Amino acid sequence: MSTEPLPPFRRIITANAENGRSRILTDAPAPHILLSGPGRGLINLWATEGNPPSLDTLDDAAWPVQLEPPAGGTVFRLFQLGPRTVSNEDPEVAERAAAAAFARMGAAHLRVDTTRHPAMHKSHTLDYIMLLKGRVLLVLDDAETELKPFDVVIQRGTNHAWVNLDDEPALLMGVLMDAVRGP
Repeated sequence: MSTEPLPPFRRIITANAENGRSRILTDAPAPHILLSGPGRGLINLWATEGNPPSLDTLDDAAWPVQLEPPAGGTVFRLFQLGPRTVSNEDPEVAERAAAAAFARMGAAHLRVDTTRHPAMHKSHTLDYIMLLKGRVLLVLDDAETELKPFDVVIQRGTNHAWVNLDDEPALLMGVLMDAVRGP
């Protein structure tokens, strides 16, 4: 069983030089990381504030890592779920761990109904999520489904949780977009 932090992900940012020719601006590990527990965390690869985004900002992910994107913006990230053996804790311990993790992500207010799972949360975002590694259970209020690598979820502001079904960390990629507030 592995509970290592997120591996370093190489992030290459391109730009145009003053003469208009394309170049590499940055080629380094993504620095914007928030660990939320053993084998769990987020890496923001890029983010935008507003629409349309600016091409002049040097690093649009250079603000504190939080679960939701900025108002009117987007966030492109990788997130890792801890192994099943870490997730199958005593219910009281799991509740305290989930509450603390969401607080660290500035998202305690998103835990509107945790009846089915302590990590249930509902953001006002449209999310494109792809499972890259592992097996994950998507838990909703009235349904659940198992995901395998390269399955895609279009998450439309619904209450949900991600549960790792394996003994190794699961890795997911997501693009989260601030959306019009609905019910």
